[in-house]
Order: sequence, then C-alpha cells, then structure tokens
Amino acid sequence: MTNDKYLTELIATARHFYHQGWMVGTAGNLSVRLPDGSFWITASGRSKGELCKSDFVRISPQGKVEQSSPGLKPSAETAIHQVIYRLFPEATSCYHVHSVEANLVSRFVQGDCLPLPPLEMLKGLGVWEENPKCTLPIFANHLQVARIATEIEERFTKTPPEIPALLIRDHGITVWATSPETARNYIELVEYIFRYLVAARCAGI
Repeated sequence: MTNDKYLTELIATARHFYHQGWMVGTAGNLSVRLPDGSFWITASGRSKGELCKSDFVRISPQGKVEQSSPGLKPSAETAIHQVIYRLFPEATSCYHVHSVEANLVSRFVQGDCLPLPPLEMLKGLGVWEENPKCTLPIFANHLQVARIATEIEERFTKTPPEIPALLIRDHGITVWATSPETARNYIELVEYIFRYLVAARCAGI
C-alpha cells in the first residue's frame, strides 16, 4: 500500500468515526505504520470529519518528526502509539477515539480492569471461547500523555492484554491491529460492547 492509499484510508475512517460521534471536534487520533517502522499519525488540532492528506505527520521509529506540513504538530497521544508499536511488532494500525459510552463504562469499576460481557462480538476481537471471562485493561488519565504511555508499557510488559485494546478512564479507547481495516472493526466492536454495558446498566441487568 502506498502512502497515498494509507492516508486515504485514514481520512475515510476518521470521517466515519466523526459521524458516529466518536471523534467530535478535534478529538481522537489514528495512525498507520509503514514497512520501515515509521508511522503516519493525525496532526493535532484538526477536525477528524474534514481531514485532508496534508493533515498528517510522519514519525520516525525513533519518535522524531520526519515529514509534516508547516505549522503542524503530531497528535498529543503520539507517545501512546509509539509504545503500542514497540510492544506489538505485528501491529500496523493504532486507533484512538472518544465516546460517551467509553467514558461511562470506565467509571463502572474502581479497579484497573473492566470485565466484559460474554457477547458474540468478542469473537471479532480474537476471543474464541464459550462463556469467556475477558477483561479490558483500564489506565488512569494523566495530563502528561508520556506518563500514560509509560504506565501502558510497564503493565503490558508484565501482563499482556487479553484483547488488542485498552481504555483510558474519562478519556477513550485505543485499539491496535495488523491492518487498518481490522483496527476499524475493533473500534466498532468495542464501542458496541460499551453501548451494551450502558444499556444493561440502565435496564438493571
């Protein structure tokens, strides 16, 4: 896939998420990793519903800006994408969105793991078990994103996650996958599970 196709894919995905209400304003960030280890990531302060190909920044494997339009800065969450790509070499895409449901469910538990219901949708996230007992790791939201990234690296180095996703409390969900299409599916599946959890709570289930 060429750079042009990578960016076209990210633009389409960002627009889709924007219309779902998951990337309102300039919130959220998407990235795709290239064969040389560098990655394109959405620039900071850009509306995700109106992105163009000049609204991305290319980051080197060492974390330096390799390519950017004048005046652009990479997403504030770039450090988290770097950590994910370092921890999971097979990942080529990392997506982060903000939804109301993600923030609500992040408050359903006090601890650092959210138990997930044994829904059929978990199969799409790689959980092929009958009545699975699966959890989603939760991280504290810090003003300094580098601190979040450090905590992710420290925890996942010791305890790998059960599914390719993590939740930052009062912030949003991050997923990673081996392709942009799969990462998009993961976001949709996780957000479906969050909506289920909110609806179940409202119904007293």
